[in-house]
Amino acid sequence: MKRKKYLSVAIAAIAAVVASLIVIPAAQAAGVSAAFTKVSDWGSGFEGKVTITNGTTSSLSTWTVALDFPSGYTISSSWDATRSSSGQTHTFTPPSWAGPLAPGATVTFGFNGSPGNFPGITGCRLNGGSCSGGGGGTVPGAPGGLTGTSTSSSVSLSWSAVSGATSYSVYRNGTKVGTPTGTSYTDSGLSASTSYSYQVSASNAAGEGAKSGAISVTTQGGGNPGTGSKKAAPYLYMGWGDPPNPVTVMNATGIKWFTMAFILSSGGCNPAWDGSRPLQGSADANAIAAIHAAGGDVVPSIGGWSGNKLGPNCSTPEALAGAYQKVISAYGLKAIDIDIENSDEFENEAVQDRILGALKIVKQNNPGIQTILTFGTSTTGPNYYGNRLIERSAALGANIDIFTLMPFDFGSSNVYNDTVGASTGLNNKLKATFGWTTAQAYAHQGISGMNGLSDQQELTSTATWQNITNWARSNGLGRLAFWSVNRDRGCAGGGVVSNCSGIAQPDWEFTRITAGF
Repeated sequence: MKRKKYLSVAIAAIAAVVASLIVIPAAQAAGVSAAFTKVSDWGSGFEGKVTITNGTTSSLSTWTVALDFPSGYTISSSWDATRSSSGQTHTFTPPSWAGPLAPGATVTFGFNGSPGNFPGITGCRLNGGSCSGGGGGTVPGAPGGLTGTSTSSSVSLSWSAVSGATSYSVYRNGTKVGTPTGTSYTDSGLSASTSYSYQVSASNAAGEGAKSGAISVTTQGGGNPGTGSKKAAPYLYMGWGDPPNPVTVMNATGIKWFTMAFILSSGGCNPAWDGSRPLQGSADANAIAAIHAAGGDVVPSIGGWSGNKLGPNCSTPEALAGAYQKVISAYGLKAIDIDIENSDEFENEAVQDRILGALKIVKQNNPGIQTILTFGTSTTGPNYYGNRLIERSAALGANIDIFTLMPFDFGSSNVYNDTVGASTGLNNKLKATFGWTTAQAYAHQGISGMNGLSDQQELTSTATWQNITNWARSNGLGRLAFWSVNRDRGCAGGGVVSNCSGIAQPDWEFTRITAGF
């Protein structure tokens, strides 16, 4: 097969040389086009094909086709072209054995990609111009400096001007929502306390250029920014610590959201509460139904310190995203929390990347869902593995909404000061990694404390928790939680136990304070 291919290429090359002695070819004439076709799609992957047509009267000596993919889609293999990739842009040039493309001739190349249900390419450039024919001019580059601020119902975006651009396209969660001619746009009519993903591209007469990197902007809550919002969601654990009736706690405190612990593996890549209680028909499911009926909602926490976790058991990001999706679909979720801890997940770099890849897929398949990462910290901010988690989330385009620190169990003698110190360190890391302002970084941060006595006997009194809540609210943090509602009952001198805080306090006082966040 290869010998015949080389022979035909050699003949074509000789013919091209002879033709060049008779006809002076145009460098690139009008009428050269490239067309993408999705050949097949099998749910977990797809096959694509690009056909290049030389509709001119001159041979085309070479070509370059750049394809922009939607966020989260990748190419696993390709053929009949040389491929290079940068982010979501994949560039193809002729293989080494190819000759010039004769007048009126076509040539094709193909590739396999993942995941499945591929919606199609988002941009195509042939030799720097439009793939639809003509090839005149060069499309603009991707805009930079995209930032956003929000109200409870709108997001105001701005970005840097791109040379040669005559208009821009604004994409919300992958769908075009505006085409401004300037470098700003306000997206209105949005839901309060909801995370949205934005990208911007630039266009001119040659076509649309590549999209910018994505940013996530969360709209503010309506009225009291905490009550009724997933921003305030203490942990509730139905498998431990004499779990209270959640509706009783809601009525007593005004809290509306709970972070429900813990989703683990029931064997392989299958999610279950504590690894044993099913998603439906369990005490957990019954509690969630009661919370919903009372006008509240939940954020399931997946992982934790101990137990058989999904991250190490699911072999690929796609499989792990499928496990997360089962939980999302079971309860119609608006947010999920990945509590990434211990050496099997937090300190395992392969599992870190797998979790980030899975959350990226979750965001693509569930527009508007909020993704939260919760992890330990030092008194001055994230440690090596925390910093790596943040850096890799940026490199992989995981689009995480909230990075939540657990500022306890590090031997603190002043929990308030160390919580502020750890949060300030996280803020600096997020600014350095994502280019956010101080306010933008705080909007992507959370605090998950431990009420009363911690495992290391650190003391967080109700007065301290009120001060932490006030600080978090005044700085615009995106989440506040504590471990746990089960322990939010007084038992002075009780020590570190599962069903009370170990200190003197009114029942549900930490939850009441949190509800005012």
